[in-house]
Amino acid sequence: MLTLARPSVAGEPPRAVWSRPLSTSYAVRFSNGSEETHGEGPPAFTLAVRDREHLRRVIEADAYSAALSFVRGEFGVVGNLVAAVHLFRGQARRGWRALLYAIAARMAPHRIETVFQTRDRAAQNIRYHYDRSNDFYRQFLDQRMVYSCGYFRTPDTSLDEAQLGKLNHICRKLDLRAGERFLDIGSGWGALLIHAAAQFGVRATGCTLSKNQAAYATEAAESHAPHAHVAVHEMDFRDITGRFDKVASVGMFEHVGRRRLPRYFRAVHHLLEEDGLFLNHGIVRPEFVSDDAQTLFVQRRVFPGGELPHLSDVIRTAELTGFEVLDVEDLRPHYALTCRAWVERLQQNATACLDVVDATSYRTWLLYLAGAAAGFEDGFISVSQLLLARRSSPRRHLTRKYVYCDAADPTCPPDSVEADSTERHARTASGI
Repeated sequence: MLTLARPSVAGEPPRAVWSRPLSTSYAVRFSNGSEETHGEGPPAFTLAVRDREHLRRVIEADAYSAALSFVRGEFGVVGNLVAAVHLFRGQARRGWRALLYAIAARMAPHRIETVFQTRDRAAQNIRYHYDRSNDFYRQFLDQRMVYSCGYFRTPDTSLDEAQLGKLNHICRKLDLRAGERFLDIGSGWGALLIHAAAQFGVRATGCTLSKNQAAYATEAAESHAPHAHVAVHEMDFRDITGRFDKVASVGMFEHVGRRRLPRYFRAVHHLLEEDGLFLNHGIVRPEFVSDDAQTLFVQRRVFPGGELPHLSDVIRTAELTGFEVLDVEDLRPHYALTCRAWVERLQQNATACLDVVDATSYRTWLLYLAGAAAGFEDGFISVSQLLLARRSSPRRHLTRKYVYCDAADPTCPPDSVEADSTERHARTASGI
């Protein structure tokens, strides 16, 4: 999961109607014990600062300096941290310092890495983020350890239900069938692999560069799906061999880099069967968004080597590589709800988190996810799920009904064209 940017131009879009209303009021608690409230109504959060001069510096700081100050524990936020991020972002100065940070983000060493990244460097970047501690991630993720957006039926859907809904949504959209070979690129802690194999009967293969994730996913598969076909490899997806009927990449391609997208899509195209499907799920940013101080913070402190492409760049590159775009679904509201749930869990489990990571790491992840929630709510970042196929490949369905309608439901009319060849049936039945 990766978020890196917000608009660097005037004319920001209004907050979406589904986002939770935010109070403009906040409280301030000084080190001498006195408190005061700014704005009208109940405070959404409380700033903990030393004195009035410290408060002035915190409120007037640019985004990068404020983030570093929070991470170092120089001030605190009690209550709705997402609301605090909205406030800081709205009041952050955009003078010469902000311009310098934006330039630094665009000229940072990672720019060279986007073109010449080695496999060792890619593994190092992934392990920096994901190998902190499985116990740490367990404190705020759902019971299946899914680190991407859930799929919420309503805003009150639980995180566990939303993540299960997302796994089902992906499997149904890929039209997974028993015996098919399924590849999950960047398989994380294995939730999608295990679910696809156990519930849909596929022969599932996953790859990750994280040592912790690979070990956890292997153990989870043996524990929760001992009779399913699940294989997890600690390896670069570019080293995977063979062909697969279905391929998924969920929350991974943000680590690829914009300039390496052609190689990414070519690699997947080579792995996909002629009549296969590829689901690419990842964070993107609107055309009016570019790198800035917040980008610099995330690249240096959270996701080294990461970049967010524009949706148009993703689609263009996929098509130039030989893919046909069958479906595009925007899941931005779902990620906003997911990030809020993660922030709330981090705050609730602060003591347990600090038993396994240091205070700096804890506050970094807390701020990062709160900033992500605010970014998704305001439309500064989004997440898109693309369903792709090799161009001119046969279609199994004419509509999207198969994604949302239970095949056993007699009220659900069939939309299947069943263009599968005899060769495919023979291959699937034999489990090759």
